[in-house]
Parts: sequence; structure tokens; C-alpha cells
Amino acid sequence: MTHMDQIKTPLKALLAAALVSFGGLPGLYAGDEGGFVPMFNGKDLTGWQTTGNWVVEEDGSITLKPRKGEWGWKRFNDYLTTTKKFGDFIIDLEFKFEAGGNSGVFLRVGDLKDHVNSGMEVQIIDTHGKKNVGPHDCGGVIGTVGPSKNMVKRAGEWNHYTITVRGNQLTVVLNGEQIVDIDLSESPLKDRPLKGYISFQDEGKPIWYRNVKIKELK
Repeated sequence: MTHMDQIKTPLKALLAAALVSFGGLPGLYAGDEGGFVPMFNGKDLTGWQTTGNWVVEEDGSITLKPRKGEWGWKRFNDYLTTTKKFGDFIIDLEFKFEAGGNSGVFLRVGDLKDHVNSGMEVQIIDTHGKKNVGPHDCGGVIGTVGPSKNMVKRAGEWNHYTITVRGNQLTVVLNGEQIVDIDLSESPLKDRPLKGYISFQDEGKPIWYRNVKIKELK
């Protein structure tokens, strides 16, 4: 064995161990230097579940294409939901909507038949330009607080969310501005699970997500 072979052998072992570690995360793939791993493979919905018409576009983005006559926020079975539960994590993603668009990023959902009452929703809605914003406006956490600043872009433009949940602390950054920092134990959501599914809400309106990645916190 040459000196180079001696170096390569432990590197191969480390790589193999890393690949095994990802095996327990269905739908997740090799991570970047920051420890984030993509939640979609860019081809299909492996690692996710839904009865809705969510599709993967050629550019790797995920789109909700409502079928005729489908609408309404109580479409619990049609949300796009992970097959794995998550506890403490950072989720980083981009989204865009059409005029009047509406969706939401749900965190730690405990009951897939009732996302609203068993999880937490970081709102996505077309409220660009609104002066006084609250929990139901884009960037707000439904049932708790609104964003400290209205940072959502116009319909048709991509927005960037970074959402962190660690224990009872929830922070939201929208388009580079931290807009939410709350202690859930002191909010109306204090009894929500500390571990659950991640979902994207289906309201029967077109919504696009891309570059969705996650970093689990230990």
C-alpha cells in the first residue's frame, strides 16, 4: 500500500459513514458545508406525502397545481408533508405566489388530519405593501405574533425564509430581516408538540417552493 493509499482509505471510511448517516433521512441528500441537506431530490416527491396535486418542475421547484374546483384552507390531507418527524431544526427555502396567493410553512405537526391545531404555521400570503401587519400576514406566526416588519415581495417574485425552532424558541427571517423571535412557552401555542412533521399548506392556489433544505439541531 502506498502512502497515498493510506490517506485515501480513512477518507473512504469517513465518506461511507457519512452516506450511512443520511440513510435514515428519507428524501434528504448530501449536505453542504453549513450542515444543511436538501429536502427534495429535484425529480420527484420522495420523502414526502400528499393527496394534492403537487408536482416537481423541470427546474427542481415544487409547485401546487390545483385541480378544477379545489380550494380552501382546510385541505389537511392535501398538504405536502414530510414522512419524517423533526424536532429542533433550521429550514431554509424560497417561495413565490401569484396575486392573492396563500400558503404556509407548518412546523412540528402532530396530527396529519389537523395541521392547524396540532402544529405551528409561519404564514405565506400576498400582503406586500400592507402597513399594519399581524399574525395572519406574511411572516406572521398564526395565533401568536405578526412580523416586526413587512418584508414580503410582490407577487411573482421569489422570497427567502429561514425558520429556526430550538426547544420553545422560534425565529423567522424573511428576505434577510429577522421578523419574529418568540418563546413558544409563553404563547398560545405552548402546548404544541416539540417534534412533528413539516408541511406546506394547500389552499387550492398556485404556490412555488424551491431550494428547500434543512439542518437538524442537536
